[in-house]
Amino acid sequence: MKSCNQMITDLDTPTLLVDIDRLKKNINKMTSFAKDNNVHLRPHIKTHKSIHIAKMQLDMGATGITVAKIGEAEVMVEAGINDILIAFPIANKTKISRVKKLINRGVSLKLAVDQIEQLRILQQAFANDSFELEVWIKVNSGLNRCGVEPGKDVLELAKEISMSKNVTLGGIFTHAGHSYASKSFEEIHNIGVYEGKAIAESAADCENIGIPVPIRSVGSTPTYQIAGKVEGVNEVRPGNAAFFDAIQVGLGVAKEEECALTLLASVVGVYKESRLVLDTGSKSLALDKGAHGNDTVKGFGKIVGHPDITLERLSEEHGVAIFPTRTELKLNDRVQIIPNHACTVANLFDHYVVHKNGRVMTTWPVDARGQVT
Repeated sequence: MKSCNQMITDLDTPTLLVDIDRLKKNINKMTSFAKDNNVHLRPHIKTHKSIHIAKMQLDMGATGITVAKIGEAEVMVEAGINDILIAFPIANKTKISRVKKLINRGVSLKLAVDQIEQLRILQQAFANDSFELEVWIKVNSGLNRCGVEPGKDVLELAKEISMSKNVTLGGIFTHAGHSYASKSFEEIHNIGVYEGKAIAESAADCENIGIPVPIRSVGSTPTYQIAGKVEGVNEVRPGNAAFFDAIQVGLGVAKEEECALTLLASVVGVYKESRLVLDTGSKSLALDKGAHGNDTVKGFGKIVGHPDITLERLSEEHGVAIFPTRTELKLNDRVQIIPNHACTVANLFDHYVVHKNGRVMTTWPVDARGQVT
């Protein structure tokens, strides 16, 4: 779809929209932070899963990208992107064979490692290859998901890597995803400081015994501007910050007018008992009401310009909203909804409609949609 005259209000619904001006401002904000603080930027593309947006980020200053799964890496490699961190532990034969294919194509691929047993599997799998596999140690900075504990456990794993003939340590990294459950900015700040120190101090421990750690990387949209300022950190990996969403607004990390991703919806009915229905159910908005215990969002998305309306429940195709007394909305009216969680919503659509000031510019495919392996 290419149009210079069509307005987004003329589009069929539900449709996933990207405001190009907001997107560029958000990317520029990440890039400027990295430049001002002398750190690398390696944004996580699992938020947008878009080749076009990933290349925008690289063109605007990112040094590489982060992905969650090999499938995402494969899509990005086909588009010519070749500096990639897979921020997820890999150990099974099928996935390792896919990794080898990418490396043999000349891709600078970095794998996450957080267990000695996993390291052993990788060492054995790459024993007869002519190249060294680059791994980054994943550190647990409080999310309590994957990752070794800071300090002693990082050092133990780093020693094992340093003794390997075919695996090399390229960095250590963490993701403070538990910041999404914060109740205040002070709590976000404290999490970010600890995140940065967990990486910087663990790297210092390694380098004190002669094990170099070239990259010391932090992530998480709520915390990257805090952890990224900790001395010793030299890379940040925000993902959601390209779009932002209702969760980030609820946390106070972003303002509603910074959210670049919205869902265009239509009113399919206004009913008694202060109820209206939109054509956006769980298949277009997902059922996410906040990651890791976040309770700052209300309902299943923010309806732009209608703060009094709560999108109270979703079935597969229907979004049921309530309002206190009356609403000016009527049958076939269009609204934009800021999703609670942009990452999961983007993965539900085949393409974005890109607009500027409400006028359709073009469409971009969600290239890595459904890449879950």
